Parts: sequence; structure tokens; C-alpha cells
Amino acid sequence: MTTASRAVLVVEDDAQIRRVLRTLLGLEQFRVVEAETAALGISAARTHKPDLVIVDLGLPDRDGMEVIGGIRAWSRVPIIVLSARSAEADKVAALEAGADDYVTKPFGARELSARVQVALRHSAGAGSNGAALSIGDWRIDLEARTARTAEGRELHLTPIEYRLLQVLAEHIGFVVTHRVLLTQVWGPGSVEQTHYLRVYMKQLRAKLEPDPARPQWLLTETGVGYRLAQRE
Repeated sequence: MTTASRAVLVVEDDAQIRRVLRTLLGLEQFRVVEAETAALGISAARTHKPDLVIVDLGLPDRDGMEVIGGIRAWSRVPIIVLSARSAEADKVAALEAGADDYVTKPFGARELSARVQVALRHSAGAGSNGAALSIGDWRIDLEARTARTAEGRELHLTPIEYRLLQVLAEHIGFVVTHRVLLTQVWGPGSVEQTHYLRVYMKQLRAKLEPDPARPQWLLTETGVGYRLAQRE
């Protein structure tokens, strides 16, 4: 599918922000569909079947969380929240409701453009397939549970470390909340045990990052979760 044939649904009541997004996305040859309310946004998603949705949370008729829930009831289309709400609780709630990413206002054009491209690549399967990935010099096969450099140097990772990497790889480029990671790696009974994540992320960084104190790949989203960075 070419970029020009892709549609982005923008659910935003602020006309100025819609105009900025229309210009930004138009320069990248996206077809932009606009909706000013939650109800219109949910309807437009069904009518136009967009390739990506950008939604504000502060809509005049309903909270944008209802747009996320309404779309997630039938579609896995990538959803990026674009909101002035910057509290960690709002970010966590949106991500756990089904949003793929969260960008706070005011936003930079380059950052938003990059997030859009990552979301579309992930949706198209151009990111990690969940089986293998590269982190720096390491090539990691998550199914075979092997990690080695191009020169053949091997690294030992524990089963938990492989599973943690796998969950992050399945959402490469996106933040994964603490709750999702704990549930998928340790089980539903461990959702309050955030110290598990701190311990294992520290171990993974020590093994995989060139400078664990300044991670380039295994990134912290403070108070929200972790993100496996996607590099070109």
C-alpha cells in the first residue's frame, strides 16, 4: 500500500490543531479524515476504515477514552492519543484501554510524524515479528532462545529475560505498561509486583546495552512502563 492511499482519522475538536495535523499529514501524502466529536469519530472509523487514528481525550460530547473503546470493540487499527493531559494515570489508562501510543500537547511535528510512521510499520508487520530482533551488536532469536553477535559471541539470557524481551518486541516502538508486562510475563497475580520489572530490566540493560546507565534500546516511560526502541 502506498503512503498516498493511506487514510488517517483525526478526532479533535480544536480547529487549529486539526488544521496543523491536516497540513503535516498532507505533506506526507496521507488522506486525512476529520471528526470534531467522539460520536462522529466512532462513526467515521467504521465508514472510512482508516489506517491510523489520532484522537484527543478532551472531546465535547464524550471522553476520548470512549472513542478508543468503541474502535477497539471491532478493530485493531493503530490509535495514537494526542492530548494535553500529561498525568501518568491518564497515559496508563489510555494505553490499557487499547491506545498504541500517547503524545502530549504541545507536540513537535517531527516527533508526531515519527510516531505515525512507527505505528504504521508495526501495523503492517514491518517491525519485529516477535521471534527475532537486534539490539545493538546482539542478534536475539526469541524462539530458539539464543543471543549472539555477528562474530559468534554468545550471551546467556534467562527464560524470564527472553519472555520480557518478546513482549516488548511484539510492541516494538510503543510503550508497554507495567500491568501488561507483569501480566504477560509473570501472570495476573503479579500485577502489583513492579519491583520484578525493575530488577529484570536492570539485568537486561547490563547484558545488552553498551552503557546501561544511558540505555538506547530498553527505555523507561516514567510511571507508565517500558519501550523497546525501534531503529532504522
